[in-house]
Amino acid sequence: MAIKRKIIEIDEELCNGCGDCILSCAEGAIQLIDGKARVISDDLCDGLGACLGECPQDALKIVEREADAFDEAAVEAHLEKKKAEEKDVRPFGCPSRIQTNLKPENNSAVSERPNGNFPVNHSQLMNWPVQIRLISPDTSFLKGADLLVSSDCASVSSPDFHRDFVKGRVVMSGCPKFDDTEEYKNKFTDIFRSCDIKSVTILRMEVPCCGNMPKIVIDGMNKAGVNVPLEIVTLTLLGAVKERKKNAA
Repeated sequence: MAIKRKIIEIDEELCNGCGDCILSCAEGAIQLIDGKARVISDDLCDGLGACLGECPQDALKIVEREADAFDEAAVEAHLEKKKAEEKDVRPFGCPSRIQTNLKPENNSAVSERPNGNFPVNHSQLMNWPVQIRLISPDTSFLKGADLLVSSDCASVSSPDFHRDFVKGRVVMSGCPKFDDTEEYKNKFTDIFRSCDIKSVTILRMEVPCCGNMPKIVIDGMNKAGVNVPLEIVTLTLLGAVKERKKNAA
């Protein structure tokens, strides 16, 4: 039965399809449809707005209108159905939202020499996603990990990025100039508090805008009250190692 109540409204013009709101909706009322977030059924949305703060585009708001009453039984049935479906298929939405352990030794994209079957190079990536803002502090691949915190530019500059830096490490990549540094400090604080990190390697460029990456990580470490072995590797613009600096933060 329709009643006048508060409910979530999504502006499709502002929505960029990032999917952040989907993760914060405990009722599963929001899905990506044709690249846009949509409330799939009024009776699944409680109108409390837990999803509002997750939208980087401010595309969500609470409105008051005629809508079907919130139905807890419908929510329970919907979540059970969704859980059953996810046993057979990957969750619908951006693949970057799926926290995944990778096995480099099983990588099928291995290049070969023209005259034989000897591997030349292949991915050493152990985790997905790699962007700092997309990695959840409670994901399993962070537990007891050796971290590689790389600036976005460093991974492009280094000709042997996977061989020299990625192998055996969980990769977290971001831009200390354009990304939200306070968000990153808080995320690293949570990671250092709960994940028993073994070591951290920070890979940065020699340019000044990369200089904030070590500070972000070290501030997070200090706020968490832990002391993790740390190495800062600085690359030239052509990807050569300019400096290695080891210290305990």
